[in-house]
Amino acid sequence: MIGRKLHNRYQIQEHLGDGSTATVYKAVDTRLGRQVALKVLLPHVREATRKRFFQEASAAAQLNHPNIMAIYDIAEENDLNFLVVEYVEGFPLSHYVPTSAEVVVQLGAQIALALQYAHSRSVIHRDIKPANIKVTQDGQIKIMDLGLALPKQATRVTADGMVIGTPAYLSPEQAQGLTLDNRTDIYSLGVVLYEMATGHLPFDADEIPALLLQQVKQPPPPPRLIAPDMPVELERVILKALEKNPARRFQSCEALANALKNAVPNAPTEEAIAPPTPDTATYIRPTESGQALLQRRKPAIRVLLADDHTILRRTLASFLESHDEYVVVGEAPEGETALKQTLATLPDVLLLDLNMPGKGGLDILPSVRAEAPNVKVLVLTGREEEWYIMRALRAGAHGYILKSADENELLDSIQKVTQGQLVLGQGVAERIVGGLIGSGGSQSKISEQERQVLLQVAAGLENADIARVLQLPLPTVIESLAQAMNKLGAKDRNAAALHALREGFISLEELHDL
Repeated sequence: MIGRKLHNRYQIQEHLGDGSTATVYKAVDTRLGRQVALKVLLPHVREATRKRFFQEASAAAQLNHPNIMAIYDIAEENDLNFLVVEYVEGFPLSHYVPTSAEVVVQLGAQIALALQYAHSRSVIHRDIKPANIKVTQDGQIKIMDLGLALPKQATRVTADGMVIGTPAYLSPEQAQGLTLDNRTDIYSLGVVLYEMATGHLPFDADEIPALLLQQVKQPPPPPRLIAPDMPVELERVILKALEKNPARRFQSCEALANALKNAVPNAPTEEAIAPPTPDTATYIRPTESGQALLQRRKPAIRVLLADDHTILRRTLASFLESHDEYVVVGEAPEGETALKQTLATLPDVLLLDLNMPGKGGLDILPSVRAEAPNVKVLVLTGREEEWYIMRALRAGAHGYILKSADENELLDSIQKVTQGQLVLGQGVAERIVGGLIGSGGSQSKISEQERQVLLQVAAGLENADIARVLQLPLPTVIESLAQAMNKLGAKDRNAAALHALREGFISLEELHDL
């Protein structure tokens, strides 16, 4: 192909690279006297791929933005199908992995605003990743590959349910083959920001199905566990972009860009961003994920204590500070102060008493869940009633242990809740659940209908309300609940719901989303 002229106009000069569906060449437009790039579709791709190539290129060609690679022409010659696009000189964004918080903000905001423009033209990118973004010598980003860009109202020409995109950067809804909107790009950009800020992907696995499952189910390790010097507010922004539920993410890329700028107010201008050098363009184990890194390196878990008993609170603080694995970032004697300190410090774990003067733990849990969703809440209390435990879990707690628990159990519970596990410590699991679970339970797998009924029980609904929500006859709900209780050996509905949570039949994420 080198030296060949296509359309009697585009003189091919250099091979730039290969993708799964196309080869890219540097060329000169002899008519206009400018450098261009040609993206030539491989000859043996499927017809559906060829149609998508033209459909999506046509959509992307409508975009005209300084941070988006321009598409000049779509052409065919003999058996060749190709795009003529803007030739961009610069460095792949991967050369800025890792980089400073200031550069993360400056480049990330540019990417977000470019995507906002595309979204305003009803185009979703669907494949945001460092390999598809370049940084020019003057510090401007260019979103390069719009090969998967698709008008929001277009009919997809791929098979139903086909997953399109790069697995490490896919949104949960994209990984599941669900209908996409602008927020899928926000999640993918969140992965890119995480990687730039920490030098690591939030998720990684040897097999694609395992990686997709992580994207759908597993919370990302907090970036500050990997990069402790990262500003707290930047971590908050990245984790909000990475919310599994699209409704909990930023609802627009413009909002994400503004949040980034506010997170690090002194971010440099484009001109101040130095091109990467062999020293600065260094990767830290580029294929290692944040999850894998945490197996080697576990920075201190940041804990906020909220309890109105001063002696107990200070004793707990001294005990935790005596272990290198923990650092106490604050203490609060009542709920209002606990909420303010939680939002200010964003601890990894809020160790929360439920009964405090003024606003108690139950009062602030919904606000913590809404405003600091990545803070894990571990309830430490003397209340043993099973209905009280369920009330705390449905309000937003991630674990519940009794004050009678021993020191080792407390440390173990903090570790587990930090890792995203549901914690029902021995003080609860054995004294409460164990006391309510009969010895005759079969432990057999419950049906999906029984699981859905138990999920609604955990959410606090009575049988009549469950029937309405699930659109089932009331007798069916009663029978399903009875069957689930029998299978689990539970003596009442709250015990069955607790046991279903403990065994993983229903999840805290599902409960908190209701």
